[in-house]
Amino acid sequence: HTPNDLFFVRNHTVTPALDAATWRLRIWGDGLRGARPAEFSLEDLRALPAVERSVFLECAGNGRSFFDRQQGEPVSGTAWSLGAIGMARWRGVRLAQVLRRAGLSPHAVDIQPRGLDDAFFSGGVNLGRVRRPLPVAKALDDVLLAYEMNGAPLPPDHGHPVRLLVPSWIGISSIKWLGDIEVSATPLYSPWNTDLYRLFGPGHPEEGSAPLSRQTLKSAFELPWEAPLSAGRAQVLTGRSWSGGRGVRSVEISVDGGTAWRPATLHDAPRPGGWVRWSLRWTPRTPGRTELLARATDVDGTTQPERTAHNTQGYLFDAVVRHPVTVA
Repeated sequence: HTPNDLFFVRNHTVTPALDAATWRLRIWGDGLRGARPAEFSLEDLRALPAVERSVFLECAGNGRSFFDRQQGEPVSGTAWSLGAIGMARWRGVRLAQVLRRAGLSPHAVDIQPRGLDDAFFSGGVNLGRVRRPLPVAKALDDVLLAYEMNGAPLPPDHGHPVRLLVPSWIGISSIKWLGDIEVSATPLYSPWNTDLYRLFGPGHPEEGSAPLSRQTLKSAFELPWEAPLSAGRAQVLTGRSWSGGRGVRSVEISVDGGTAWRPATLHDAPRPGGWVRWSLRWTPRTPGRTELLARATDVDGTTQPERTAHNTQGYLFDAVVRHPVTVA
């Protein structure tokens, strides 16, 4: 698990100061059976059966800098390398249980969670508070209303007092500082699934791809960038691989820039929503600069590609990252 103080932070606005004692979650909309909204306090949620899950959370732009660095294709947005991911032990209540208590109708098709942070402005336009629709099928599957992170109350930067946690989906789906959830009998839209978090650019429809949902397949070494290594001294290369699908089944490592590949030893079983740790023993012999590559294959047979198809906002980079080291 990633310690709370090392877990990446990505906000559209500023972190709000919310009082857990007075916080309320309002659930409303024409996708409920009754005409009146339902309301839940934090105590109400804690009184329901608790669920704990170890799940990674990852920004859709994780790896964005490699579009330019590796592929020579500039993109917009925060130039993340591979640090915009973390895995925590989340505790909360299943969203499905809360929706059913609120009176979920069989005609509901979408829910739209909305945060309590300030309205977001883009290009001088007020887009309102951060919100993004989620299909009811996903909401009833594995989504949590999380109030603890790694055994502690949610820190302010991570959504205190309650956030949504949407396993395996891009981070914007897991709305922080949750304030209300609209339940709708018709599809819902917001700037975060129309203008943002779609794929735009050559090779994509003019109106953009379908709204992004599941994360892609990635790997990262647990090693500093441009790390110095000693020739003739054994190294244990370690790292992690993860997938928005059903989990990672194998990882291959290249220590010569991709000419030859060797299987890494996996230290975790494949599972949805989690990463696997891996290792490989290697003794570098030739002084000079080289590139280490890690290439994962998931349970469904998908393998990380050499290149990721370009999109203007730099989302879902899944190509094998070339990690430079120097042997001396």
